[in-house]
Amino acid sequence: MKKVSFNSSRRTFLTQSTKATLAVGIGSSAVGSAFLSACGGSKKGEESAVQLSTGFDQAGLAYDYGALEPQIDAMTMEIHYTKHAAGYARKLKAACEEEGISMDQPLEEVLMDVSKYSTNVRNNGGGHYNHELFWSTMSPEGGGKPSGDLATAIDENFGSFNAFVEQFEGAAKARFGSGWAWLVVDENQKLKVGSTPNQDNPLMDISEIQGIPLMGIDVWEHAYYLKYQNERGEYVSNWWNVVNWSAVAERYKPLV
Repeated sequence: MKKVSFNSSRRTFLTQSTKATLAVGIGSSAVGSAFLSACGGSKKGEESAVQLSTGFDQAGLAYDYGALEPQIDAMTMEIHYTKHAAGYARKLKAACEEEGISMDQPLEEVLMDVSKYSTNVRNNGGGHYNHELFWSTMSPEGGGKPSGDLATAIDENFGSFNAFVEQFEGAAKARFGSGWAWLVVDENQKLKVGSTPNQDNPLMDISEIQGIPLMGIDVWEHAYYLKYQNERGEYVSNWWNVVNWSAVAERYKPLV
């Protein structure tokens, strides 16, 4: 495992790339006043399997609205993607224009210093980032268990995959009101589970759980209510059947 370097600089660094080198960093405020830079990615000339930096535009879905059924129904997916998530992206861009925030940088850099900006940027920036990650870590061919380095790390950090699932589900089900549950890599390259309210996420300098998100589950009612009504726990338990572990593992790879 490569050693991750730290110093006290407050300068956040994240290089956006879809080819060759993939560089990821997290600012001092997001990891307890430390600077994290982790480099990795695909070999020269190869397409990177995932993109760890997020833009300000809504990306297209990689699957149809009904592709995740029966776990997530088509109507929920369509409303969720075209109304809720699209609204966050649209309002984020408007807020950035109003506040003079450059949209040439990765969204992560804004979120790492989100306390500097308005509630509008916090809510819509988080909403956009969270949903972009959510869509990308689900798949019609999802489910099962992770393998390789990610599976090993889960066993080492939680004791077993089943123990991890229990802890993650606990965080998702116990989140009062609206929010998210997360699996993150922290500043010590350890895996952690936690939750955030509303559209906050672990990149934010105001978040109680800090780290780089590998995956998250949306537990706002709009994510499940049409199918599950008030049964959030059933939605959370069924969601494992669409988790794209390959995508989660690809996000983990450059961080260790």
